[in-house]
Amino acid sequence: MNEQNKFEYTYSMPTEAERKEIASIRRQYEDAPKTADGKLERVRKLDARVKNGATALSLACGIFGTLVVGGGMALVLEMQVYLWGILLGVVGLAPVLLAYPVYQWAFHRGKQKYGEEILRLTEELLQEE
Repeated sequence: MNEQNKFEYTYSMPTEAERKEIASIRRQYEDAPKTADGKLERVRKLDARVKNGATALSLACGIFGTLVVGGGMALVLEMQVYLWGILLGVVGLAPVLLAYPVYQWAFHRGKQKYGEEILRLTEELLQEE
């Protein structure tokens, strides 16, 4: 047989890790299973509201503090205004250091606000199964 007529084909199946990744991507695009009154969707939204609200507040606090510290550094390095630059930098450290306690406070507050409804809805969902 002539070498020019030779045909080669290679096939490889996805590994188990690749299959899991593919399945997780697929789940994002499938319609979520509908439960009575959209309870599961409501639980997801409430959970996201608690977590995302705390994260956003903490990020805003940290970013503000970082910008203030940067302003203090600019005063010292560019304008040679040492006293005000150092004071501004030290003042800017407070919001940076408070970012995580602010997150914890906001997360705890969100849990208090939405916790009972989340627990009630999850209990109803677990009873339906």
